[in-house]
Amino acid sequence: MKVSLFITCLGDVFNADTGVHTVELLERLGCEIDFPRAQTCCGQPAFNSGYHKEAAEAAKHMIEAFEHAEYVVGISGSCVYMVHEYEGLFEEGSEWQIRARALKEKTYELTEFIVDVLGIEDVGAEYNGVATYHTSCHMTRLLGVKEAPFKLLRNVKGLQLIDLPNRSDCCGFGGTFAVKMNDISEQMVDEKVNHIKETEADTLIGADGSCLMNIGGRLSRREVPVKVMHIAEILNARGE
Repeated sequence: MKVSLFITCLGDVFNADTGVHTVELLERLGCEIDFPRAQTCCGQPAFNSGYHKEAAEAAKHMIEAFEHAEYVVGISGSCVYMVHEYEGLFEEGSEWQIRARALKEKTYELTEFIVDVLGIEDVGAEYNGVATYHTSCHMTRLLGVKEAPFKLLRNVKGLQLIDLPNRSDCCGFGGTFAVKMNDISEQMVDEKVNHIKETEADTLIGADGSCLMNIGGRLSRREVPVKVMHIAEILNARGE
């Protein structure tokens, strides 16, 4: 099975290790990976700010970059959902809408792909620790990926998974929201950090780099000793 890696901007610039773990994980599960170098931003910042014309141009570029792919797998539920939004940017029945729909139908978030496409719930991972999992808004509420991460995490040897209180609450990032409404965003992430502390977990796991960056930054500022890890790193762990 051939998979094209959708790295996302944050993965490319701030957390390239997540991409490495994703490639190693998928290769171990029998996938052949390629990396389209033409890929750029998915256009979500422009889309969320109301600049739909500019978002459509970004969408066209991404459609062309991944058109050859058999499957596209992304490391961010938020960015994957933006790809699913592409067809709404174009005129009904147009060539670009048809091409956007074709890309949508083969684009998956990492855990969704492993569970729903590969049909695997135990990837043979081992991570010794007590962890809690942050459910990101776009991935759960819009993309609809809710159970796949938990199915995989429950089968990680040595991992004790603690439920995060009010886990459906937003972390306060929300892309441009964190910039435009920073005072409110700060209160939201503080609430998230308080709930993480309640679990007494030593590790916070998530599937969206933007959320992890936001929560991780606040944990650091408040000197809360919790390690922040993308789920790809956990699933690729071997208990070393």
